Amino acid sequence: MNTLPVLLGPTGVGKTALSIELAQRLGSPIISADSRQIYKDLIIGTSAPNAEQLAMVRHYMIGTLELSDYYSASRFEEEVMSLLSALFQQYQEVILTGGSMMYIDAVCYGIDEIPTVTSEVRNAVWEQYEQSGLPSLLEELKAADKEHYEEVDRSNYKRVIHAVEICRMTGRPYSSFRTRQVKSRPFRIVKIGLTLPREELYIRINERVDRMIQDGLLDEALRVYPFRHYNALNTVGYKELFLYFDGVWSLETAVEKIKRNTRVYARKQMTWFKRDKDINWFHPADLHGIEALIGRSQ
Repeated sequence: MNTLPVLLGPTGVGKTALSIELAQRLGSPIISADSRQIYKDLIIGTSAPNAEQLAMVRHYMIGTLELSDYYSASRFEEEVMSLLSALFQQYQEVILTGGSMMYIDAVCYGIDEIPTVTSEVRNAVWEQYEQSGLPSLLEELKAADKEHYEEVDRSNYKRVIHAVEICRMTGRPYSSFRTRQVKSRPFRIVKIGLTLPREELYIRINERVDRMIQDGLLDEALRVYPFRHYNALNTVGYKELFLYFDGVWSLETAVEKIKRNTRVYARKQMTWFKRDKDINWFHPADLHGIEALIGRSQ
């Protein structure tokens, strides 16, 4: 049976390098499960594979979208499932790797078929958020869908906004679309989690941010600064530098904020992943253990 090794873990843990080495050993292509690497102009700030790495192994779902394009986990599921159907005709294994939790879950478990939000509704909800803030949207969500209001992370504005968009567009509670039924997949899934001691991971994150600055993140952020209103750029590494360009922060402060916010995001990723009992955890250096796991799963 075809196997989908899913290489996941927090940002900065070493997924890219290990996925390439593993792919070379298996003779497999790589599908990225990163919700920001999929955009063309976000290379340095998302730690997307560089040209040399892309030449080593065939990658998919990297640099395929414009900053203005709307994208979602449900669309990712649809496109990756179609891609896997084709790739498994040629390869025994295809590697899925990344740190975008909802994208990974969409492929492994499936995602409820929630209607696509029209640009008119999306723009209206975002305008309300920008003018009145999150509290007004929370009140609307509470009135439209008390069930989802009680369970959603009310500090996560993206999820609140999306729920309000669906409620407003369909006239139905967002929760009515969520069946939470796990979809069967015609391939075997092997989940491989990479983990490091927290202190070591934080050091790697801080060092990576410094390398990003040296590699030209400032110039990259400046190039996309005119498009900062796009959701794709509401991303750690860019939004902090935008505040530097605005004169709100010094460069030193912006860089420190990038490091701190990246560490916070890494903690959120690990909290999400730790709930999944199907994940087998490894140190990034344990390539032989990972290969053995994949071998046992074939």
